[in-house]
Amino acid sequence: MATFQELFGCAPQASASAPGRVNLLGEHTDYNQGLVLPLAIPRRVDIEIAAAGDGVHRFYSVQLDETVEFDDGREAPQGFGRYLHGCIEALRARGHQVPAILARVDSSVPIGSGLSSSAALEVATLRALRTLLGLDIDDEQIAYLAHEAETRHVGVNCGILDQMASSIAGTDHMLFLDTRSLERMLLPLPEGAAVLIIDSGVQRSLASSGYNQRRAECEQAAARLGLASLRDLEEMPPAESLPDVLFRRVRHVFTENARVRRAIRGVDASVFGALMNESHASLSADYEVSTEQLDALAATLQSTPDVFGAKLTGAGFGGACVALVREGQGASVAAQVMSSYGATYPAAAVLLGG
Repeated sequence: MATFQELFGCAPQASASAPGRVNLLGEHTDYNQGLVLPLAIPRRVDIEIAAAGDGVHRFYSVQLDETVEFDDGREAPQGFGRYLHGCIEALRARGHQVPAILARVDSSVPIGSGLSSSAALEVATLRALRTLLGLDIDDEQIAYLAHEAETRHVGVNCGILDQMASSIAGTDHMLFLDTRSLERMLLPLPEGAAVLIIDSGVQRSLASSGYNQRRAECEQAAARLGLASLRDLEEMPPAESLPDVLFRRVRHVFTENARVRRAIRGVDASVFGALMNESHASLSADYEVSTEQLDALAATLQSTPDVFGAKLTGAGFGGACVALVREGQGASVAAQVMSSYGATYPAAAVLLGG
């Protein structure tokens, strides 16, 4: 694998990294100003950067073995380079002078698995640029800049969950985040429990999935109910007040916020797992972001001994499932699940906790 020096003929001037994340509860609630409960994971995106002397951006991905090259002032081509370029443009929009950049990206966060590889890339890029340029911006501001990069320059109309989790959350505690007020607190996992993540084998891309459509549907439902956001909903409206599709979208958001509120009050692993099971059922039936493979994987996990609960994690449309398992039993659970689910879907892979 080529080093930065070998790629660009100079040494890096700054480096940084940021973790991926798994979301235990609070799926598709962040862009509705709702409540989320993510956890950072040990898999990270690492980046090395330097200023380019010729006004040409050059970004290299180790995993893709691909270099993106384009003149400064031009729009980045489709692909991973858009995330880096979006971070540069987000800083420039705030008046910071950013030169053309050389970058080498190395990541252990799988792409398209629902573990926020894009947010980790954005946060790592902004951290490196903060060092390179000596910028006085904190981790919360980095999350906002990363969010701006993805929404304005990549085209995914996402909420702030992924960027805040990558920038602020830790790997040993859940991060409770109110995406409206930004109230947050770190909470321990339920006693005697650990996290297991298994990739369904189906990769997804938010920009080409139904993600933006789901957000638009929530906005339509809020407008019909006379609300600024579905977060303002105090009780479920009558079913006849909305078209069926919008009613089901609302029901998911409303009940998902309730599940997060229940979880942060301090429940045991069995109750927490049951909330995860309910979340997956809602994401599948009411929000319609699951797939045949995700449903099969979640069901396999839920029926395996020593699993308290399981659900898809991230936006859906492919990617991974997260399970809460009995501490010390992750490898055993993973082996059983891979023997069953993996026999039908051989592209599946254990990502964490096996």
